[in-house]
Amino acid sequence: MVLDEGREFCWREGMTVADLLKELDDPYPYAVVRVNDAVISGPDFEKAAVPRGSEVHLIPLIAGG
Repeated sequence: MVLDEGREFCWREGMTVADLLKELDDPYPYAVVRVNDAVISGPDFEKAAVPRGSEVHLIPLIAGG
């Protein structure tokens, strides 16, 4: 599995977006993650599977005014 930043992570059976984010050791609270062509929001991280060979993009929440 490859993240948009070029980092690679080992995939495991049953992996969810929440599992992946825990392994990143990144304190940023991502609100949205794109797995291949699916856009997944925070409330669904626990149940959203990450298929083998996925391309994952971490999308930071940006606010301004």
